[in-house]
Amino acid sequence: MLLKKIVIAEDDDAIAHMVSMALGDAGFLCLRARDGEEALKLVKAHDPDLLVLDVMMPRVDGLEVARRLKADVMWSRTPILMLTALAGTKDKVYGLDAGADDYLTKPFQADELVLRLRALIRRSHGHASPRLHCGPLQLDVNAGRFELDGQALSLSPQEFRLLSYFIHHSGQVIGRDRLGEQVFDGGHDPDSNALDVLLGRVRRKLGIDLIQTLRGQGWRLAAP
Repeated sequence: MLLKKIVIAEDDDAIAHMVSMALGDAGFLCLRARDGEEALKLVKAHDPDLLVLDVMMPRVDGLEVARRLKADVMWSRTPILMLTALAGTKDKVYGLDAGADDYLTKPFQADELVLRLRALIRRSHGHASPRLHCGPLQLDVNAGRFELDGQALSLSPQEFRLLSYFIHHSGQVIGRDRLGEQVFDGGHDPDSNALDVLLGRVRRKLGIDLIQTLRGQGWRLAAP
């Protein structure tokens, strides 16, 4: 099953370790940043599913990171959960105004953090339940299963990763480099035809033209 990638921007090593361990145990792939500038670089390099930002960080603070990402059309829909030691209502308003989608005050329980992040992911895709649709194709996120017209699809792990990335970004044009990085964990050789072979296998299993080719741009998952 495709792991959800989370950028954790936290300059406190103990808190970052606790958060990374809790999210790793919950099935998330965590990328650590020690300041806001590093967080911005990780977002642009890895296209995470969401961010956990500490408010008070060196170089660029969490509020400014949120503002910059929400102002960029490429990342404006990426959910952000803000962490802070400041419990005042005014501080929470500042965070939400900067673009945070949720707020958690330190200290917090790891279980609550995991639940909040899962809810943010579901909300970011416009679904109250963990099921994503594109025409006759459906992904049951909790079960880790694709169905086509109600029938389960048999997919290899890489095929599942590829189709999961498409359905989580349904309607968006996805370029070769971006797709290869997601499917092959950043180890994709751009000169290799492995991605084309994988796409061909998935298309044959779908049997319908759900994955569209946009010449010179990439691919898009859209209902026929």
